[in-house]
Amino acid sequence: MSGTQAATRPVLEDAGTQALADARWQLDEAIAFHGYDEGTHAMLKSSRRELTVSIPLRRDDGTVEVLSGYRIQHNISRGPAKGGLRYSASVNVDEVRALAMWMTWKCALLDVPYGGAKGGVAIDPRLYSSAELERVTRRYTTEILPMIGPQHDIPAPDIGTDEKVMAWMMDTYSVSQGHTVAGVVTGKPLSLGGSLGRSSATSRGVVHVALAALRSVGLDPVRTTAVVQGFGKVGRDAARFLDQVGVAVVAVSDQYGAVFNQRGIDVEALGRHVDAVGTVVGFPGAEELDGAEALELEVDLLVPAAVEGVIHADNAHRVQARIVVEGANGPTTREADRILADAGVLVVPDILANAGGVIVSYFEWVQSNQAYRWSLDEVESRLAERMRSGWDDVNGFASLHGLTLRAAATALAVKRVTEAHRLRGLYP
Repeated sequence: MSGTQAATRPVLEDAGTQALADARWQLDEAIAFHGYDEGTHAMLKSSRRELTVSIPLRRDDGTVEVLSGYRIQHNISRGPAKGGLRYSASVNVDEVRALAMWMTWKCALLDVPYGGAKGGVAIDPRLYSSAELERVTRRYTTEILPMIGPQHDIPAPDIGTDEKVMAWMMDTYSVSQGHTVAGVVTGKPLSLGGSLGRSSATSRGVVHVALAALRSVGLDPVRTTAVVQGFGKVGRDAARFLDQVGVAVVAVSDQYGAVFNQRGIDVEALGRHVDAVGTVVGFPGAEELDGAEALELEVDLLVPAAVEGVIHADNAHRVQARIVVEGANGPTTREADRILADAGVLVVPDILANAGGVIVSYFEWVQSNQAYRWSLDEVESRLAERMRSGWDDVNGFASLHGLTLRAAATALAVKRVTEAHRLRGLYP
């Protein structure tokens, strides 16, 4: 794909549509790199299965509204589909398609025997009671029952969902089968067969890769600074783990704003503040900063760990971090990727950086199927081994072929999925 074509690509307003366009462009580049034929390209570009469902919800006040939900399986050539369930007002079918495709590459890249899937419901969970969210979850699960199962498609938590939602999903599916099926979801509560270390796995994976990236450019982590954008599922523990290994986390942001302290933020104290008031804003140990400005601070490491598309054509040229490690899915648009590469910024792509969650989800699935629990040390040591191996594979491939880390990661993943396609053959 030519640089001219990339430069003239229009910026799309809808974040989901933009994410899908970015995902498909990344695939286009990998196909061109390998020289694969158009038939292979068409198969990898298309979802294997897509389901859109209506979810009627009886609110606590007796009124009824209808929500939209999705479950998309992008590819199942390497094993059952795997991917999170997202509750967000911005969820749409294009966003879910993009996330499912990225899950396919993520699983292949880290050699996890899964294909890629994703689910979502267009709902802002902050505006609904726990009882209402349970009714939404159980109805959504019932509607997608034909697609899911421990050997078919295994959901997990994502933005707006948690282990409680996974417990409701597992119970709903189990009732339909007449017996308990623990392996139908991952990210479950420990008392229902969840894995030790699952809740912080994505964050730990981000930090393993971030430390490897810092060392690859000659930076000692204890003499580096970082900004973490997002203080939720991924960002909160990523900031905590970075702080524990000596990285000075100088700024943290959330959807309401950001806080900054040049000497480093007390991350544990910040966590207590957020638990009390619901936002990083107002934390007494730091000064307030506009959320967008946090992305542009002069630091060694930037971890965007919230939603897609936060680094884009309009702000990428102001990013001063030496390394960007993508804790979120798709936080850097295609145009921003090119700007950062031209500026010499090392970008560690999401399909590598945030793969810790799916790795430990795989560990949980194995444990559920065996009815056996691993120790926390076993889980975390195996996670560290997988993440470091993934970094070595991608970094080595990028160096060998003169590619960015994103191009290298996607090319490696696409090759592995294509090999599985070809070995299985085309039926009939």
